[in-house]
Amino acid sequence: MLFILAFVIGEIRGGGARPTAEEWVGLALWPVGVGVGLGVAWYREKLGGIFGLACFLAFYVWNLFRSGRLPRGPFFFLVAAPSLLFLVVGLLSHHSSTNKP
Repeated sequence: MLFILAFVIGEIRGGGARPTAEEWVGLALWPVGVGVGLGVAWYREKLGGIFGLACFLAFYVWNLFRSGRLPRGPFFFLVAAPSLLFLVVGLLSHHSSTNKP
């Protein structure tokens, strides 16, 4: 997430164009929504993983409706991939804690 924050700071300091209202929706889903999900996942793995993945998938759906195609390249997924890992850990830890004698 620090990697993404570096881009945001660079755009602000460089006087880049401000996002349109439509683009704010995409920014709210990715990276903000995914970042919030990853932050929550540090404390509640399953909840944060679900939230991060939901924002990631919603971003892809939003982008498909907006531009008619999915985002290219693996980078959106690579940043959101820890959400999937947190979800798996949350499910496995919950499953193993219920099976203890």
